[in-house]
Amino acid sequence: MDIVSLNADNTAHRTAVAELLREAFPHSYGDSAEGEVESLLEAGKVAIVALVEGRVVGFAGAMPQYGCTGWELHPLAVRKDLQFGGIGTRLTEALEAEVARRGGITLYLGTDDEFGQTTLSGVNLYDDLCGHVTSIANPGRHPYEFYLKSGYSIVGVIPDANGLGKPDIIMAKRLKN
Repeated sequence: MDIVSLNADNTAHRTAVAELLREAFPHSYGDSAEGEVESLLEAGKVAIVALVEGRVVGFAGAMPQYGCTGWELHPLAVRKDLQFGGIGTRLTEALEAEVARRGGITLYLGTDDEFGQTTLSGVNLYDDLCGHVTSIANPGRHPYEFYLKSGYSIVGVIPDANGLGKPDIIMAKRLKN
């Protein structure tokens, strides 16, 4: 597997990334995936792909925020049939290295729970936010555990960000000591 920058001139790879975004996030990119790919190719952002035998199997992007010290990881997607095989890990490691090279100190992300995958979903988090976060569980294979294993920490939660009982879990990782 190779991890390379997404080349804006490679139409086949751009199309494959758009399809990957549709597959991974149909509720977000069903009809806007091509525009999202174009946005991720803007100057100053990072867009990388995982290739197996020249075919796109994963994608990760990041954009600078807070000057150049804080960056948002957005998005990370791996083909469904190839998930849990290390592609996401390789993509995040490559993305982290590139963000650090560009002066990034912190990489953060929001990982929504729109589908009731964690114990933060479907409850009033305002009652005891810290208690809920401390006792978070993952009955629905939510990706926050992938990020925990990759060294990210839960640094916040936005209750009801996606509707009542549908929080956004904010995670971050320090890239430089």
